[in-house]
Amino acid sequence: MIVILLLIVCGSLFATTPPAEFAEHVIDLTGGSQAVIADLNKDGKPDIIAIAGGEKELVWFENPAWQRHVLASELSGMTNVAAWDIDGDGIPELVLAHEFAADPKSSLGILSVLKHGVDPRQPWKITEIDRIPTSHLLRWADLKGDGRRTLVNAPLSGITPGKTPLVSYKPGAWIRETISEENEGPVHGMNIAKWDAESAEAILTAGVGGIHLFRLGLEGECLRTEITKIGSTDVAAGSLGRREERIPFLAALDPTPTTQISVYRPEGKIPWKRQVIVDSLVPGGTILTADLNADRNDEIISGGYIFYALNAKGDRWSKSVLDSDGAGAANCVVADLNADGKTDIVCIGAASLKWYENRGVRK
Repeated sequence: MIVILLLIVCGSLFATTPPAEFAEHVIDLTGGSQAVIADLNKDGKPDIIAIAGGEKELVWFENPAWQRHVLASELSGMTNVAAWDIDGDGIPELVLAHEFAADPKSSLGILSVLKHGVDPRQPWKITEIDRIPTSHLLRWADLKGDGRRTLVNAPLSGITPGKTPLVSYKPGAWIRETISEENEGPVHGMNIAKWDAESAEAILTAGVGGIHLFRLGLEGECLRTEITKIGSTDVAAGSLGRREERIPFLAALDPTPTTQISVYRPEGKIPWKRQVIVDSLVPGGTILTADLNADRNDEIISGGYIFYALNAKGDRWSKSVLDSDGAGAANCVVADLNADGKTDIVCIGAASLKWYENRGVRK
């Protein structure tokens, strides 16, 4: 299937390249909740790690033939995995959150590190490093801007009602450090983003209590900024425009009876102005942003669709269908899987793992 991303200029001075085309490839017919891109065998080709809901095995698919390999087995309640090369040997270590339950009182919330052996195609060694109830979302982030990454863990909720922790770990020591306990209620989404042109990265969280930004101050203190009080299940940062004229925006999933997509833009005295660009979408899933046609403008990917701005201000958007089955994906990620210089999309959903190959700019 070829998905064509249409772009209608409609007289605007908003300059973009023509749209990109995508070809759909089914990698596996086992559904899941998260896909992660990482080179697991040091061959220079990005592979795909997949968490399958209800399955006991953590698996990966080897690029380019997509052979299935088992990383670890006899696991339950897997929610998230994060990949980073800690020891510099060219193959990342993996941190896995498992033994999850939504109720903190019955959730072990185990965090484990997986390390490859001589043959990364064989099962990896798994070592527990911590337990914190409802451990849910894991991301690596350079919070100080010094090139050193720490692991950020965003549990779904806290033991104390209304106090949801956000914690981090320095690799190797794996000592839990509290970033904040200011979030209230369940936190369903977390992403890492550059902010204010600083080298340090920031944390965006989305939950029942709204969307919040976390940064480290000059003294290492946590600075929390409220973007909106409107509840959200996921959030991602993007930008439009060229060079110094780039306009930032946030894209969020709002859990209404029919899931909405909202775009937040800085405007005048309003720190972030909200605009609903989609008021009916397949419930659930995640949201992300990426420049899919190399025009320096980020698109929004969610629910089996691609949303793209029709002007530089970002107050007019349109969409195209990404998934031919019409089913929303639980999780999508972007990477150049075939080394052709184009950004591809990988999505995992209830019944499949798919690669959407970027065929380049439409002529």
